[in-house]
Amino acid sequence: QLLTEEIGPGFLTDLYRLEALRPRVSDEICDSFHGLKQLKKAQLSAEIIHSEGVLIDPEMLFDVQVKRLHEYKRQLMNALSILAIYRQLKAGELPDFTPTAFIFGAKAAPGYDRAKAIIHLINMIADKVNTDPDMDGVLKVIFVQNYNCSYAEKIIPAADGGEQISPAGTEASGTGNMKLMLNGAVTLGTFDGANIEIVEQAGRENNYIFGARVEELAEIMPKYDPRVILFSNDKIKRVLNMLIDGSLSDGGVPSNEEGSFKELYKALTDGASWHVPDHYDFLGDLESYVQAKLKVNADYKDKLAFAKKCWLNIANAGKFSSDRTIKDYAENIWKIEPVKL
Repeated sequence: QLLTEEIGPGFLTDLYRLEALRPRVSDEICDSFHGLKQLKKAQLSAEIIHSEGVLIDPEMLFDVQVKRLHEYKRQLMNALSILAIYRQLKAGELPDFTPTAFIFGAKAAPGYDRAKAIIHLINMIADKVNTDPDMDGVLKVIFVQNYNCSYAEKIIPAADGGEQISPAGTEASGTGNMKLMLNGAVTLGTFDGANIEIVEQAGRENNYIFGARVEELAEIMPKYDPRVILFSNDKIKRVLNMLIDGSLSDGGVPSNEEGSFKELYKALTDGASWHVPDHYDFLGDLESYVQAKLKVNADYKDKLAFAKKCWLNIANAGKFSSDRTIKDYAENIWKIEPVKL
């Protein structure tokens, strides 16, 4: 409705018409957009309290990662970054932190035990953070149950930032990032998949890119040893130790036995029979990732400037249309001539 009021309804069948939004960016329109985003966040908050029993203040920054649960999509790295931020907040090292809700939605394949362990870990982090009185009004973590299209319809329009954090060179394209962009969320991500085109279209200054690129990973990974990072970086070491020191409940597994969290720890430090240690470069990218998250967090304090970034993402989303894709195939690959009626 807001977009239609500004440029008419034509963008519904020709998404490139969103480009007309670019010159219309102003403090007034950014204020309207921010108010609308707050409405969508309030609606999502109502759904989450109803479905999950967790109360989230809509005034918080909503950081969202919703997608299939897979190691290469690096939900585990997101979880580790939250633990890093949590530790910094507890130590009083982030005095100007913008209150943030980290929202996850995902499903694991039935036989994918490690993915299920990551879901369990995120829920245990949520339990720890959400029950800590020091984090009240500061930090929330939510893993929504039964993430599906109906939930996505509420989460995606409410997102301030969408996480697209796969290692460069692993995501064929991704479509969640496009949906989030179209609904006015900035992209926090690596130079991978459609993130590359999102940055090309909307500008790097309106998104948040971190981590090693494909050509850098080609040099890094053959000689990569995550244990070097682990034992030389005290902050990362302390975060990773939370997987094995009893800080988080591992389903009642005694501390002297190996549970799913210890298996995650070993996957990062020792590897497994089918992969080298940390084969998706979690620890290599973790520090730059946390810094990118904190940059989003700091920038969100200026609501109008942040809304402008979101608005310009919408205005530059025209390329990400299935209509455009099919038209390109028809003209350039199938060589189909339009039918004249």
